[in-house]
Amino acid sequence: MPPSPQRPVLVVRLSNWIGDVVLMLPSLLRLSEAYTLHLVGKGWMPGLLAGYGWPCHVYPKKLGQRVALLRRLAAAGPAGTRAEALCFPTSLSSALEFRLAGLPAVGYAKEGRSLLLRRALPVPHAGVHMAEHFAQLASALLPVGATEPAAVLRLSSDALARARAALAQAGAAPAFVAVCPFSSGTIGGESKEWPGFGELVARLKAEGHCLVACPGPGEEQQLAERWPEVLPLPGLGVDVYAAVLSLAAAVVANDTGPGHLAAAVGTPLVSVLGPTDPARWGPRGAHVHVLRDWPQWPTVAAVHRQLGGLLPRSPQRAGAAL
Repeated sequence: MPPSPQRPVLVVRLSNWIGDVVLMLPSLLRLSEAYTLHLVGKGWMPGLLAGYGWPCHVYPKKLGQRVALLRRLAAAGPAGTRAEALCFPTSLSSALEFRLAGLPAVGYAKEGRSLLLRRALPVPHAGVHMAEHFAQLASALLPVGATEPAAVLRLSSDALARARAALAQAGAAPAFVAVCPFSSGTIGGESKEWPGFGELVARLKAEGHCLVACPGPGEEQQLAERWPEVLPLPGLGVDVYAAVLSLAAAVVANDTGPGHLAAAVGTPLVSVLGPTDPARWGPRGAHVHVLRDWPQWPTVAAVHRQLGGLLPRSPQRAGAAL
């Protein structure tokens, strides 16, 4: 929705993680019904949210520059009014930056930052899914009875065009399978990367499926060495990556941001989870299939069987041109 001079302005500090921002989408859409949003986040955020028309501001690296940006946005409201603020991150520094800018925010009371916030809400209990975690915070600024839109990521026509061009240049076949084998970080010291990708890729390739991956910076060589059967589409922005996933017949992913992107664009997703608790962090969507047997990883046979129910029997002849 385009900015409206009649609406109060709300400056929203987003999370640093792609998956979190995807899970925030229902909350952002609800907030956009009552406010003109100004979103502040990482450098990939404007591209990811380009389909919504919300003003997006990349957060500078230095504290002084961040405070200066927030001060400018504080004056972005209708004449004679100051903006309001909402801080999704729970760090002390994020609340401090708003306070130094003279724009104390609504946020969760964590890390001793309550005195820095305009309003501090108690943190939901640990069993709440992160989508609800974000929704409860947003609800502090919303009128009673506001409806919750579906969590669907809107893709720009430019992102779709660039995705089709990248797929064509790589020689990807219609009805391709997108694999997302990389996952950074650990949970309780346990890796979030499913160890069965190599065997699954070999099975799918033997069946005639075209496999595609979008490696990030530093992942290109790993992809070539570990999964040479997979067509690489390197160097894509997050918005184009999401568009590629939207064109896939299915996606297989670890606990990773691209898994949440696949869920949000409506592509059938097989989410293979290990130490990640899906009740807390799992992707959401009508076409999401979560497999988890922790403390064991799901078997290759189980993932292959689940994926087989989503893919065409004759991949060489399936699908229309990209």
